[in-house]
Amino acid sequence: MTARPARPVDTPPPGPRLPARRGVELALLFGAVLISVLGYIDVGLARQNAVPGGAARYGTGLGVLALLAHLAVRFRAPYADPLLLPIAVLLNGLGLVLIFRLDLETPGDPAAPTQLMWSAIGVALFTAVILLLRDHRTLQRYAYVSVAAALALLIVPIFFPAINGAKIWIRVAGFSFQPGEFAKVLLIVFFAAYLAANRHALAYTGREVWHMQWPTGRVLGPIVAIWLLSVGVLVLERDLGTSLLFFGVFVVLLYVATGRTGWIAVGLLLAAVGAAAVGHLEPHVHGRVHDWLHPFDGIASGRGPSQLAQSLFAFAAGGMLGTGLGEGHSYLIGFAMKSDFILATFGEELGLAGLTALFLLYALLVARGLRAGVALRDPFGRLLAVGLASLPAIQVFVIAGGVMGLIPLTGMAMPFLAQGGSSVVTNWVIVALLLRISDSARAPRPAAAETGVIARTTPGGRTPSGSRSRSGDPSSSNGRTPPAAGREDSGGAGAAP
Repeated sequence: MTARPARPVDTPPPGPRLPARRGVELALLFGAVLISVLGYIDVGLARQNAVPGGAARYGTGLGVLALLAHLAVRFRAPYADPLLLPIAVLLNGLGLVLIFRLDLETPGDPAAPTQLMWSAIGVALFTAVILLLRDHRTLQRYAYVSVAAALALLIVPIFFPAINGAKIWIRVAGFSFQPGEFAKVLLIVFFAAYLAANRHALAYTGREVWHMQWPTGRVLGPIVAIWLLSVGVLVLERDLGTSLLFFGVFVVLLYVATGRTGWIAVGLLLAAVGAAAVGHLEPHVHGRVHDWLHPFDGIASGRGPSQLAQSLFAFAAGGMLGTGLGEGHSYLIGFAMKSDFILATFGEELGLAGLTALFLLYALLVARGLRAGVALRDPFGRLLAVGLASLPAIQVFVIAGGVMGLIPLTGMAMPFLAQGGSSVVTNWVIVALLLRISDSARAPRPAAAETGVIARTTPGGRTPSGSRSRSGDPSSSNGRTPPAAGREDSGGAGAAP
């Protein structure tokens, strides 16, 4: 009888085999499309006392997009999280319903058809990411290319005219897009790669000052550069939201990479110093801070209510259950009602109950993204998942806080919900990357790991002895194959980004 080889003490035990749950995903997608179509019909009945003529086209279009995305996941990422895609489809569908509802108040400026077109482009990019990106660790090789592209995308809008006081848009041949939205994903790829390679230096080296370990200037330099970048974006583009988002995500990743709470305090201090300085010197940001502190000044002076005051009135009118879809008056907010203030429409017409359900959807999206990162063993993938999941979390907090009067308005778009082609496309790419990461995290390990015999594979999928690995697929090392005993992971710390 042959003795079974013992498993090395530092080799993790094989995890339970998780079901793929693609059938669950398909059923949830059907529910998401059905809820969106019913909302569309409800708006038509409330405003026109008839079923909207485009209900069938709307339902078919959204259903086809959801089915295409599902098929891509089913065949290329079969073990991906079954909740992420239905949540994205439901949020996108609800956003289309609200934009259609507000279009009825502005017949000369319909935005729902354009938003549906951008949603289709977003699903196309989602499908491309799922089909072409077989291993999320491939992105680690392009860290510096990513940060260079992100900086270029951030700088270009400076040379175009400001719109509503902010230089964040590019208008070409009648089309406009916001390059900073795409830069978010590229910067997170760089942040994750840099911190994965330098997390030990950030956490354990350098001098101790004020009970905190400060790393060397060489390691600390990129952190200071990121802070200067966020302040520079704030000054040159007058975009408070993007600046807060970049710096917030970086601080979260820094904390996750090092485990030092002191970095949170340093990040908050630097953010406060930068915001106070720019808010004092930049008139556009200073005006937003003044509107936040005195939202009812316009009423008292006879100039009428400001956008923030109208938004607060809308939330108050909604109460617990809301006025019903199509029955509110949030269109009085003005030109930003379909973008920055679309949450006010949601709060007025669906009430506190609807808002709670909406925030739970966002919370579930963020939690499932974080869960995918926690289940991974390579530091880059873990930080990438945390960064991507933190984006909608910080964005929802910043937007909801601004519209509800908790913090100054920032001019950002609510993920999937608000009008904005660049935003909806970027959010679909983020969901695709999270699905790819979750597929790596949930996929079953090779049978060799369950016996305790760990085969170290080469990039060609061969063992050192020259034989093929059991999977026979180079991508089997993408987090599905446990690392060799005594090593944390082949794609993580120590590797230059």
